[in-house]
Amino acid sequence: MSPAHVRKVAGSERTSSGTAQNAAVPVSAATAPAPPAAPPPGGARPVVLPARGAPDHALAVQDRLAAWVCDLSLVHELTERLAATSTLADTLREVLAAGATLVGASRGLVALEPADGAGPDLTVGLGLAHGDLGALETVGHPPASGGPGTDPGADPGETLLPDLRHDPALAPRHREVAAQLGLGAGYALGLTTTGRHRLGTAVWFYDEPAEPTERQRRLTGLYLRFAAEHIARCLDLRRAQGAAASLTAELLPARLPRVPGVRMAVRHRTGPRGGGDWYDALPLPEGALGLAVGGVTGSGPGAVAAMGRLRASLRAYAVMEGEDPVAVLSDLELLMRLTEPARSATALFGYVTAAPDRGRKVVLAGAGHCPPLLVGDHRCAYAETTLSAPLNMLGCWEAPSVELSARPGESLLLYTDGLLRRTGEPVDRAFAHLHAAAQSAPRAVREDPERLADHVLHALLPDGLDRADGVEDLVLLVTRFE
Repeated sequence: MSPAHVRKVAGSERTSSGTAQNAAVPVSAATAPAPPAAPPPGGARPVVLPARGAPDHALAVQDRLAAWVCDLSLVHELTERLAATSTLADTLREVLAAGATLVGASRGLVALEPADGAGPDLTVGLGLAHGDLGALETVGHPPASGGPGTDPGADPGETLLPDLRHDPALAPRHREVAAQLGLGAGYALGLTTTGRHRLGTAVWFYDEPAEPTERQRRLTGLYLRFAAEHIARCLDLRRAQGAAASLTAELLPARLPRVPGVRMAVRHRTGPRGGGDWYDALPLPEGALGLAVGGVTGSGPGAVAAMGRLRASLRAYAVMEGEDPVAVLSDLELLMRLTEPARSATALFGYVTAAPDRGRKVVLAGAGHCPPLLVGDHRCAYAETTLSAPLNMLGCWEAPSVELSARPGESLLLYTDGLLRRTGEPVDRAFAHLHAAAQSAPRAVREDPERLADHVLHALLPDGLDRADGVEDLVLLVTRFE
């Protein structure tokens, strides 16, 4: 194999042994060095800079550019992961993990303390147990989070704590907790939006005395500038969802009534914007019981307000003529046509008589609503209410009622279509799965309406599909007759 060809470089030549030696190269007029410049006035001598090799300089520039590209790629990847989070808790956990990667730390915490005082105040840890967070809360956060006398709206900035166990500037209790938890050093950065609104503090801990490099601090600050804006958006969403959930809760029964021979349980989940699904259970004259579920079209504050008006109206009609569920829904449809012309709603109302010794008679009427499910030791069947349009969909709503007898030990399940929609399956399959979930409940579970409600939800909506942040509202009302 022939030796590799090596480019010649001016001023050197390769000998037979393969080593480069300097060679005398004649200097032509075109390459002759320029004459020295004349000294400037005043006798000052010119500053002669050392010659710098062009190849070495180019390599240094390339290395610096490569480092910048690597840093920007890392920050870009971390911000993409952050943008994929949607809940406030997930966002804070992602900020902690990304910051730990950037500063080279193993543990940390984010203390969310919005300066406007509207909350929520929230602390999330990384590599710290619940007890560790509690111990850190007793000594307060590093100075970046602000201390006594600090302007609440001021930018918390950054704080370097290179030696938590021996820093004389720290209080003895701080050093004691640091030694107890094995914290050697800390680095804190304030979470501040572009509008200078303080959100809280992020702190990362090292196991030994240390501090981040200038490059690590620069990248972490760059990342947190974006992260603070994303946290602020998640915080606004969390507050809006909390306000919608609180409004919905105020418009629904604070608690289920106590009726002799009847036990009840309810599960209610709202979507992120708040929706119009509702339920009700109210004692009626002569020991009777009224049960209702329904849903208003749309979502958001308008749907929640319409749901409240609809439920209040149904309660009034149920007290006046509850023994005739068809009349109750007819009155409700007339009211909606006059006051809510742009909305429609589904509803199911049941009138339960007081005769526990002979079995309770249940009279039901539905307006475009899902049929209830009767569950007991000897049967599990849908009570086929007649098919009818939702309220306010036709010129005049009218449908006959159905009657069934609920034996002692049986439970009646009323629900909204959100329970079926959250499964993501066709309606017929969702009905079949609901039937199977109720039928598969053990006898001990069927005897407790609370356990039966949880069993049906977990069987029908596994893997957290029954969580409150689901897209669809859902209601499940379980009534057991003794």
